Amino acid sequence: MNKVNYYRPQKYIKHGVGLWIKLKNLIKTKRFWSWILRLTALGLATIAFLFIWYSKDLPDPNRLLTRQVAQSTKILSRDGDLLYEVHGEYKRTLIPFSEMNDYIKNATIAIEDKNFYQESGINLKGIMRSVFVNLVSGSKVQGGSTITQQFVKNAILTREKTWSRKVKEIILSIEINERFTKDDILKLYLNEIPYGSNAYGVEAASQTYFNKHAKDLTLAEAAYLAALPQSPTYYQPNGSHRDALDARKNTVLSEMKKQGYITEEQYNQAKSEQVAFQKRKNRITAPHFVQYIQSYVAAKYGDTNLESGGLKITTTLDLKLQEIAEKVIEDGVAKNAKSYNGNNASLVAIDPKTGQILAMVGSKDFFGDPTPTGCKPGLNCTFEPEVNVATALRQAGSS
Repeated sequence: MNKVNYYRPQKYIKHGVGLWIKLKNLIKTKRFWSWILRLTALGLATIAFLFIWYSKDLPDPNRLLTRQVAQSTKILSRDGDLLYEVHGEYKRTLIPFSEMNDYIKNATIAIEDKNFYQESGINLKGIMRSVFVNLVSGSKVQGGSTITQQFVKNAILTREKTWSRKVKEIILSIEINERFTKDDILKLYLNEIPYGSNAYGVEAASQTYFNKHAKDLTLAEAAYLAALPQSPTYYQPNGSHRDALDARKNTVLSEMKKQGYITEEQYNQAKSEQVAFQKRKNRITAPHFVQYIQSYVAAKYGDTNLESGGLKITTTLDLKLQEIAEKVIEDGVAKNAKSYNGNNASLVAIDPKTGQILAMVGSKDFFGDPTPTGCKPGLNCTFEPEVNVATALRQAGSS
C-alpha cells in the first residue's frame, strides 16, 4: 500500500511564498528600478527611432486636400441628364461634406469608429489587441483601425499587411488628426472608401446602388452603404450573401440606436424597410453619340483625362429628340425589313443655324447582333451602289 504525502501541497505553498518575498525585496531595490527605467528608455527610444525612420518617406499630410484624386468623367445632355459615366479602375465623384446627409455620416461612425470624435486618430487598445492576436496566430489577420487609419490605408498607403506599413499608418493617422478637423477627415473617408462594384466614395456608391445622390439617402439605404466597406466583395448587394448584408445592415441600425443617433421608432421602420438595389449594368444613353464624344475628348485631351480627370462634359444632345429619333429608326427598320429587305438605318439631327448635333442614332440596336447574318460591320455592311449617297468601306455605327 502506497503512502500518501499529505504535506506536499504545503511544501509548494511555502516555496511560492518564499519567491513572492524575494520578489518584493527585489522591487524595493534601486537596482530593479534602474533596470526598469533603462528598459523604458530603450523602448521609448526604439519607438522614436521607428517614427523618425518611417516618417522620412511618408507623404505630406498638408497636401491631402490639394492632391489629384481619380474621378469619373460625366457626359451629359444639353439639359444636364447623365448619358454615360466614363471611368477607369475607379468610379468616384467627390462631393462636399454638406452634401453627405447625417444618416450616412452617423451610420459610418456607429459601425466603424464610435469614438471617432474623441480619439487621437488611432485606437491604442485596438492596436495592442491586434498586435497580440497577430503574434499569437503567427499571421497578420487582426484589424483594429479607426476611420482615420482606414482612410490612410485606402487612400494614401498600400493595403499590404506588414509591420512597417502599420507603423506608417499609425504615424500618418496621428499627423492627420493633428492637422485636420474631424469633419474634414470624415469627408475624406466618405469620398474615397471603396464600396464595391468599382464605386469609390459615398456619392458613387449611392448612384451605383440606388441611382440617387448621397444627400437623398434614406436611413435604411445609408445603413446598407455603411455595412459595405468591411468587405465590399462579400457583401455585394447583388451577390450570393444578401442575408449576411441584411444582418450587418441591422447591426449598423442597432449601433446607431445604442449610440443615440436614431430613435426606437426610426430603428424599427428602417429595419423593416424593403430596399431595392439597382441591377449591375453599364448604363449608357445615346451610345453612338457617347462614343463619338469619347473619341473626340480622348483625341483632344488624352485617355487619362477622359477616364480619371473628373470632367463634366455638357453636350448639345437633346434627350427628348434622341428618344424620338430612336423610335423612328426602330419603327422604320421594322417596316423597311418587310418591304425592301432593309435591315438597318441611321439618323443624325443637326440644328442648321448652329451646326449642333441634337440627336444621333447610328443603328437600330447598338448592343444587338449584326443583321443580316454574316454581315460584318465596317467590312461588308454597305449600302447598295444604286443609292445616291457617298459610300465608304466603313460606315461607323452600322450593324
